[in-house]
Amino acid sequence: MNLHLLQEVTAFLWAEGDMLDHGEYSTWLALWAAKGTYIIPIDPRATDFENTLNYAYDDHHMRELRVQRLTGGESISTSPQPRTVRTLSRIRVLADDGMNLSVRAAQNLREFRKETLRHYTADLTYELVRSEGSFRIQRKVVSLINSDDALAGIGYIL
Repeated sequence: MNLHLLQEVTAFLWAEGDMLDHGEYSTWLALWAAKGTYIIPIDPRATDFENTLNYAYDDHHMRELRVQRLTGGESISTSPQPRTVRTLSRIRVLADDGMNLSVRAAQNLREFRKETLRHYTADLTYELVRSEGSFRIQRKVVSLINSDDALAGIGYIL
């Protein structure tokens, strides 16, 4: 196990979560590779995301629109804006070919909105690309463990 690489990846993922929890969306958008995809599948066991229904399947343009809706105050699902705190753990580098990395982690997210506290648990899978001494996100898959059940509005970024 390459502990230095694991520390770098962990720091990157923790920074991404911190950006999302603190509304640093323009900084978060800059973490992405140009053709990166952000995916939240409906079926938690899905692997063919292009040919199945998803809550989100965002390219660069759709991520920007999601941030605009979230911060613009015109989306009922994000008004008022939720306050979130996420914890990432169980970070594991699955593959590393020197340029691309496959990473899996667990996420527990707490959301407080409209006097209600909700809890979302997910497996996260990242495809990262090395870039300028750090990483860019090529793909992020948020597999909610209860995604095939009724969900309250998840209009923000998981």
